[in-house]
This record gives sequence, structure tokens and C-alpha cells, in this order.
Amino acid sequence: MSTPLEAATRATTLLDLHRDPSLLAVVNVWDAISATVVSDLPGTRALATASHSIAASRGYEDGEKIPVDEMIEEVRRIVVATRLPVSADLEGGYGDAAETVRKAIGVGVVGANIEDQLKPLAEATAQVEAVLAAAAAEGVPDFVLNARTDAFVKGAADPLAEAVTRGRAYLDAGAPVVFVPGRLDEQQVETLVEAFGPQRLTTIGVPGTPSLARLEQLGVARVSYGPMSQRVALTALAELVEAVQAGGGVPDSMRPLN
Repeated sequence: MSTPLEAATRATTLLDLHRDPSLLAVVNVWDAISATVVSDLPGTRALATASHSIAASRGYEDGEKIPVDEMIEEVRRIVVATRLPVSADLEGGYGDAAETVRKAIGVGVVGANIEDQLKPLAEATAQVEAVLAAAAAEGVPDFVLNARTDAFVKGAADPLAEAVTRGRAYLDAGAPVVFVPGRLDEQQVETLVEAFGPQRLTTIGVPGTPSLARLEQLGVARVSYGPMSQRVALTALAELVEAVQAGGGVPDSMRPLN
């Protein structure tokens, strides 16, 4: 487990990675072995967990159905498996976002996604402030809160306008970056970057979104992949089963694990 000084240093490293004009691309992990595989690959600069994937691996549906302490314990295992800074997907905060972030910092986490779940704006903004205050009190002032707005994924009446309004409010409340998940097109990304400023927007890499190179040109800070990485891994597992049932075996492309 990292010391408070190590955690503060990792948080500053993670914050600098978001502020750097080069795009931070993180492939999300869900347990110790996926964390080890991803962190050991050249070019990996930080890790991010996927709450949906962690819940699924433990037999729970998404949406804070997994007990918070069980989620934090799996995140702890991920932190122990790497020397890189780790940002945790903590859904909406499990009823007390500030306390949940405090627990996450206690196991070495230095950044987090927290959903606004389209709560009233004043309530959602107060939640951002409370999370950042808790992080500072734990000795991690550079904690990278990736303040998520669900304007697109929950179908706000005008999702782009709603994301702009909420994102600006969260930045004003101290969040270093704002996460706007959804299948954003290039014009929507441009609008959000213009509203927030460069290196303030984070997005999710889903089919149909602009390329990583284009997102970097547009000034996006970070792209993550949520549960898609686990789905890709499970697709490979399903394909192995199909190959075995058809009389084949493991593919020649299989890599050894340490």
C-alpha cells in the first residue's frame, strides 16, 4: 500500500497526464491480473477501473448493486498490482461520494469517476465540492476527480447543452476534468472542448466516435474504454470455446503471462 506521500505524488503524476496536450488513453481493468497485463505493456501510463466490469466479475449487475466495501476491496487489489497511478470508477458514490472517495484514497486510489446521475445541478455541484474537500483532507490535493455528467447516457432533453452547463459548474467547483460518456461526434466534442477549455474533457472510446488522433487534435484530455475491455476479453474466451468445440485449440497469437 502506498504511503500518503506516495499517493500525493501519484495524484500529481495523474493530473499532469491529463493536462499534457498528448491524449491520455486508458484501457480499463477489473481485477489484479487485468491490471498486471495492462500496466506491464509499454506505453501504459495510468490505470482506470471499470465499475461495471468489477461488478460483473463478482456476479452483480451494474448500478451500485455491488456493496461499496467489496468494490473498494477489488480496487485495492488493482492498486497493489501496479506502480502506476490508478483512477477508480466509483459510480455515483454509493450514497456518500465523499466518504467513498475517502475509502478509495485509503487503498491508494488517486483519481475517480463520480456520476452526477442528473441530480439537481446544485446537489451535483455540492457533491463535487465535497469529494475534493475529502481528498484534500486525506492529503491528496491533486486528486483527479473525473466529474461525470450523464447528460447523454441518461437522455437529457438537450444533452449537449446540459453537458456544457453541468461541466462548467463542476469545473468551477474545482474538478480538473469532466467526463461526458456517450457516442459523441466531432462537432459535439469541439463544442465541449470550447466550453470547458483544452485538456478538460474526457470521453469514452466506443465505435463511431472520432479517432484518438483527432481527439488529441481537438484538445481532449483522456479517453477510457469502460466495460469494453472486459467485453473484448470475454469475446476472445467465447471464440476459444467455439474453436475448441469445432475441433481446434488455442490460437497461435496467445501470449504468455508472467
